[in-house]
Amino acid sequence: MTKKYAGAIVIVFVLGTVAYFLQPKAPGSGPGPITKVYWFIPDGMRADPDIFNIYRWAQEGRLPNIKKMMDRGAYGYSIPDFPSHTPTNWASLMTGTHPLIHGVTDGPMHAEGAPLNKPAVPGFSSVAKRVDPIWKMLEAAGKKVALLSIPGSTPPELKNGITIRGRWAPWGFDTPAVIFEPTEKLAEMKSVGNGFKLFYLGQKLTQFIDKNAASDWADAPRSFSPAQEFKMDTYGATIWGLVYDSTDDGTVNYDSIRFSQDKKTSLGTLKQGEWSGWMPVALMWKDQPVASNMKFKVIKLWEGGNFRVRVFFNNVNEFLTEPASVAKELTDAVGPMVDFVDNWPAQLIYEDEDKETFLEEAEMSLDWHKAAAGFILDRYEPDFFIQDTYTPNQMLESRWWHRKIAGSNFDYNTADSAASEWDDIYWMYKKLDDILEEAMKHLDENSVIILSSDHGIIPVYKQLKLNNLFAKKGWLKYTIDAKTGEPTIDWERSTVVYLKMAYVYINPNGLGGAWKHGSGAEFEKLRNEVIQALAEIEDDNGVRPVANSIKWEDAPAFFELPTDRIGDLVIEAVAGYQLWEEVDVQQEVFGEPLASGYKQAVDPKTTKGLWSPFMIVGPGVKRGYAIPEPISHVDQLPTIFKLLNIEIPAKVEGKVLTDILK
Repeated sequence: MTKKYAGAIVIVFVLGTVAYFLQPKAPGSGPGPITKVYWFIPDGMRADPDIFNIYRWAQEGRLPNIKKMMDRGAYGYSIPDFPSHTPTNWASLMTGTHPLIHGVTDGPMHAEGAPLNKPAVPGFSSVAKRVDPIWKMLEAAGKKVALLSIPGSTPPELKNGITIRGRWAPWGFDTPAVIFEPTEKLAEMKSVGNGFKLFYLGQKLTQFIDKNAASDWADAPRSFSPAQEFKMDTYGATIWGLVYDSTDDGTVNYDSIRFSQDKKTSLGTLKQGEWSGWMPVALMWKDQPVASNMKFKVIKLWEGGNFRVRVFFNNVNEFLTEPASVAKELTDAVGPMVDFVDNWPAQLIYEDEDKETFLEEAEMSLDWHKAAAGFILDRYEPDFFIQDTYTPNQMLESRWWHRKIAGSNFDYNTADSAASEWDDIYWMYKKLDDILEEAMKHLDENSVIILSSDHGIIPVYKQLKLNNLFAKKGWLKYTIDAKTGEPTIDWERSTVVYLKMAYVYINPNGLGGAWKHGSGAEFEKLRNEVIQALAEIEDDNGVRPVANSIKWEDAPAFFELPTDRIGDLVIEAVAGYQLWEEVDVQQEVFGEPLASGYKQAVDPKTTKGLWSPFMIVGPGVKRGYAIPEPISHVDQLPTIFKLLNIEIPAKVEGKVLTDILK
């Protein structure tokens, strides 16, 4: 061999070697110590082997990045804790303990020693948990942690990490989107009662405002019907709307709305179905200005001038991130935050046009989270990053999908009549898959990637209005505001009440004042009467929707619930029946909901639709391993700690999934 050819071979070998080491590698494909962990936990991401089989969807090519995780790691299903909803199961995932230990039994929790007229403990707050969550443990182990939209993470507990907008804790200045309609629409909507308030007890998510003849508008567009105006006051900002008729056709058909903060400078003019762009706005909180952003959507504009307008605000500001500077950095780099679609309870369910708005907001939220995943991993370089978006829960609970794909009797429909709804669901899951892809781009081969969720969503068939039943029995006393439809309970004269999400409170002497679990002959007599009444409820299809009424003293053994944060009875519902707290004039025991999905107070051990995914990829994890049996949520944390060689705290109840480890 000549020197010329030998040199060429060496050059080819060197170049080939360099190319090999420079080419991107799949997470988990190479040996070495774990560098980073990314844990994606979309809220309400149902995954089950029968209907929402995401692993089959991945094999079919719908979810390419979930398919990559299947090939490179372990995957299966995870079972949440009762009552199978968000705050309880985020606490279970983040602590590796069941509710008996971590103490989170609900969102708005009622506790012994406190009155029942308002929640005593906010279940979404970091102070609600009785054991440390994973981020505190990781920080104690020297890890830098970033948290994005994590329930139970605020007020912030991290000292050296990053906390971005924990959901619904009483911390910071939160600005949920608001819908505005004319006061005259209230009459047809008052049956909703407290359903326009955040969690049925907070700020109003739909507001009814006066509409008047327009006056004092500078450079107002010509209107061929008398122009009308309305004033939207929210979060310390005032936005005016001018409703006008731009068509010279001899009929009254209002078709446009101009928006302004002072009736002089236009913020834009929109027709039905149109969004504005983002624009800066100064809001007010605790007597101080807060820089934010807003955008408008004219959801619907009736020919007669009635309107349905949505105002969406940037979901982060300096009072919703720690450090405060992160809010501006995120907004500048990624854009104003759209954390999730709609609100809870759902507001985008009342008009047919709400569906389009829902899908547009859903896309904005999922695109924002995709961009944020890459930005946070690159800019802040956390050792451990946990990300959530609430959009999957909102979509699967909303009016528009489960009712079609499940039908009236939960016989899932895959026929052409539900093809559009299934396409929407596949689209949403693909957007979640895209977020995983973005994260993967910013992680090396020695990173760990985890996908899981707090719970799935099942179709709701009927509402079971327990408080209407208790009122008919004479146990619950209340009045209803004739104008708004909002109920007020007379606690002193009431002896039995159901409060979210699964609890009945009983006191034969009245429920006013500080509540505590009852005892004695009178209490037992009334409690047994309540149990009997619940057992006798029967739907017209023959179903008895109350599966179990568990006495509080038996709840630790039955559902692993702590006794001081639950009612005198714990109610388990039959799948398809949603326990309902609101009361109404008709006092019907069964109701037809507008929303078509839910998850609360159903036993997740026997209801596969409440299961969620568990996938893990990285050094030390078997490749292509299908976990044969569903795991428990509490098993995820100790398995992660085992991979990271972090000592598992003594209080952790979950077990290490040794079968998935190499």
